[in-house]
Amino acid sequence: MKRSSTLTWDQLRVGLVILVALFIAGISVYKLGQAANLFSRRYTLIAYLPDANGLKEGGAVMVAGQLAGTVRKIEFLPVDFDTSRNLKLTLAINEHVREQIRHDSKGRLRTLGLLGDKVFDITPGTPRTAALAEGDSVPVTPSLDYEAVIAQASGAVTDMVALTKDLRAITSGIVRGQGSLGQLVTNRTLYDQLNSTLARANATLVGFQNPNGTIGRLMNDPTLYTRLSGVITSTDSLVVSLNSSKGTMGMLLRDSTLYRNLVGVTRSADTLMKALSSGQGTASKLLSDQTLYDQLTKLVADLSAILADMRRDPGKYMKGMIKVF
Repeated sequence: MKRSSTLTWDQLRVGLVILVALFIAGISVYKLGQAANLFSRRYTLIAYLPDANGLKEGGAVMVAGQLAGTVRKIEFLPVDFDTSRNLKLTLAINEHVREQIRHDSKGRLRTLGLLGDKVFDITPGTPRTAALAEGDSVPVTPSLDYEAVIAQASGAVTDMVALTKDLRAITSGIVRGQGSLGQLVTNRTLYDQLNSTLARANATLVGFQNPNGTIGRLMNDPTLYTRLSGVITSTDSLVVSLNSSKGTMGMLLRDSTLYRNLVGVTRSADTLMKALSSGQGTASKLLSDQTLYDQLTKLVADLSAILADMRRDPGKYMKGMIKVF
C-alpha cells in the first residue's frame, strides 16, 4: 500500500511536543549550568589541609558564602613530619571572583548548616595585597571541629539526663511527703498551722493599725515625731555649744590648762605619797611608827579616864582654883 506523503495532524502534534520538550530541556540545562557556573571560565588554586573531614571531589567552593567553584581533585601528599599538609586540594575557581581572592584571604572547611555538606569557604581579601594567580596556594585556617562540639554536647546531654534523674528523685520524695518540703506539700496539719499563724499575724497587723494603741499612735500620731525632732534639735544645739571654745565644757574639751594643772597636782600628790612612805617626818611617823601609835592610843585612853573622873567629881579638880580677894 502506498504511504501518503502528506503530514497528518497527529504526526504534527507529536513533533511539536518533541520540539517543545527539547526546548525546555535545553533551557533547563542552560539554567542549571548557569546556576552551577558550569559555563564560566575558571582558574586553578591550591589548598593544603590536614584532613578533608567529609569534603569530596566535586564539592562546592564558596567565597564570602557564595558559590564560586568546585573541588576538582583531592590528593594525598607524601608522608612527612608536617601533619598540617596531608592533603592537596585542587580548586577550580570562577574567573569573575578572581579579584576577591587575595594573598590575605583565608580558606577553611565549613559545614552548610549544622549537619549539611562540607564546603571549602574562602574569605575575601583586601586591596593591600594582590589577587592570587593561577596555581597559587590559599592560606588555610583551622576549622571548627563539629565532632568535638557534638562530643561536648553529648556530655552535656548526659549531665542533663543525670540532673533529670536527680530532680525526679527529689520530686518523688516530695510527693511521698519526705523532708520539710514534702511535709509542706502533703501534710494537712502543717498547712492548718501555717494558716492559723497567718491569721494571727493578720490580727496582729490589724491591732497595729488601731489608732488608739501604742503602735498605732507611733504610726499615725505626729506628736512623737515632733518631740523627737525637738530633742534632735536641742542635742544639735548642745553639741554646737560643747564645740564652742566658751563655757566650762568647751574649755574642758579645748583648753589644755586644766590638763596641765591636773598633771601638776598628780605629780605633787605623787611626791607627797613618796614622802609619806619614806618613814621620815611626823606624818610619815604617824603612818609607819607603831610606838607613836601606841603612845597616842594610851594618851587618848588617859584623857578619857580623866574626863570621866572630872564628870564624876568635878570639885576634886576645881578645888583651890577659885580665890576670894
